[in-house]
Amino acid sequence: MRRSGQVVDSNINVNWSVLKSLLPFLSEYRIRIFWAVICLILAKLSTVALPFLLKYIVDSLSESSATTPDLLTDFPPWIVTPIALVVAYGLFRFSNVLFGELRDTLFSRVTERAIRRICLRVFEHLHALDVSFHLQRRTGGLARDIERGTHGINFLMRFMVFNIIPTLIEISLVIGILLLNYGWSFGLVTFLSVVGYIVFSVIITDWRNKYIRAANEADSASNTRAIDSLLNYETVKYFTNEQYEAQRYDRDLSAWESAKLKNRMSLFALNAGQALIISASITALLYLAVTRVQQGQMTIGDFVLVNAFMMQLFMPLNFLGFVYREIRAALVNIEKMFGLLKLNPKVDENEDSEALVTNQPLSIEFKNVNFGYTQERNILKGISFKINAKETVAIVGSSGSGKSTISRLLLRFYDPDSGSVLINGKDISKLSLKSVRAAIGVVPQDTVLFNDSIFENIRYGDPNSSNEQIEKVINLAHLTQFIDDLPDGQQTLVGERGLKLSGGEKQRVAIARAVLKRPPIMIFDEATSSLDSHSEKAILENIEELSGNYTSLVIAHRLSTVVNADRIIVVEKGEIVESGTHHELMDNQGYYAQLWQAQQKIKVSSSND
Repeated sequence: MRRSGQVVDSNINVNWSVLKSLLPFLSEYRIRIFWAVICLILAKLSTVALPFLLKYIVDSLSESSATTPDLLTDFPPWIVTPIALVVAYGLFRFSNVLFGELRDTLFSRVTERAIRRICLRVFEHLHALDVSFHLQRRTGGLARDIERGTHGINFLMRFMVFNIIPTLIEISLVIGILLLNYGWSFGLVTFLSVVGYIVFSVIITDWRNKYIRAANEADSASNTRAIDSLLNYETVKYFTNEQYEAQRYDRDLSAWESAKLKNRMSLFALNAGQALIISASITALLYLAVTRVQQGQMTIGDFVLVNAFMMQLFMPLNFLGFVYREIRAALVNIEKMFGLLKLNPKVDENEDSEALVTNQPLSIEFKNVNFGYTQERNILKGISFKINAKETVAIVGSSGSGKSTISRLLLRFYDPDSGSVLINGKDISKLSLKSVRAAIGVVPQDTVLFNDSIFENIRYGDPNSSNEQIEKVINLAHLTQFIDDLPDGQQTLVGERGLKLSGGEKQRVAIARAVLKRPPIMIFDEATSSLDSHSEKAILENIEELSGNYTSLVIAHRLSTVVNADRIIVVEKGEIVESGTHHELMDNQGYYAQLWQAQQKIKVSSSND
């Protein structure tokens, strides 16, 4: 089944002022908008002219009107012949279509460019928001907000410019023409008919929204049930629950069937009411016209003109219920998308932030840093340490001790609650975010790759790097043999989030990517946690070989990976409890030594198994 469109709750206040947010994105094409409006007016004038031509054709053929219509007496005879009028009718109908197409062509560029600029602005802003926003967001919902917002802009522009505004222009012209040519009774009946039609459509559309919403929810429920069951196909087979799944799916389909029936009945009420108003209005006007024709005050052509005007007028109004509902939804969706632009990042930089100079070795220092993700839970408590330029320092500790939080503060994903983080003696809060993050390479514990080739995922570390540089880091990360064994080699697609690769393979890609960036600071966050012992040993040797070129921060749970670090900092419950080389810490027989002995016992036990 196809999923129905979104419905906006009638109780939701629609913010019409959101239209102002669109104006800056439309102002670039003022000239195009001007000519589109001119074409719109010309198209409507051509439309309004058609009933007049029908009137003149009918009058010229009518036996009761042997003379030329008064309005055409000043024209040469050959222009007012029935054939000429028919040709003119065809030309005006063609002009209506031509000017409409020109209007669409001119304005479509405006709409598409506005959507492009808004989407780019939202995309850039989302990347500028801090990590806390992205940890809390729901990716699917965020993507749907953007998708619905762009669709809403497209719908709003298309229907406001191509439907609502032209219809309002035509209504005004028709009421004015009937009022001037045939008296106040014709103008008043037309005005009251249009107002009654619009009020009825708006009220009934708001009323039937609950039935449309119920149908959509039932549709979503049945789709969710079907997809969930099919995704868990093997589980269904394990327990022979095919009939059970079918019954649950049928229950959802039954609710959908009932909701759709109510929806259809409410649509019947809307369509029937609109038809009644249209029929009553046309009947009233035709009655007035027939009476005037019988009294000799109007011609048969006038009768045709009045009928043509009313049919022409109510055709676009037939879609009013749909347009009104969709415009409400569009405005809500646009407001949601623009709401994303109003979100301010918690981590921001000052306008006078200076760029970090990276053409020299860099040192790192934490000064009495306190930090908690929430006020109720403090993660780091008075952390102070310094890593000299080109020094390799490891931070170790049990899970939840705050090791990875230190790297996040260094990358300035968060700001400390108190204290400061410095690079080369400069507080990173005074430096530009881009320059700080450009100076740091990261090999994360949980490597996420783009759904692209292995080669492109590695090149992401430096999109301007040469093929030779990429080949070098592939070899450095011990990926050469693995890539050679693949049918498509370096062009092998890794799948969404890199799911086609094992954890160890992804980590090697991450190492190659980070090294390719050639930053002065490297963070290895459990960089070998998913590797087998042979690959881990080989890569650790290469990392140690490289560590002389970087200032390295190694975050590790497995102590065997950091024994050769220049210094090891032991963190427990957010506090530094020990610091020194591996041998110094072992000699102290403190917390580090206890961790080492516990891990060695586990290692021996695993090897015996």
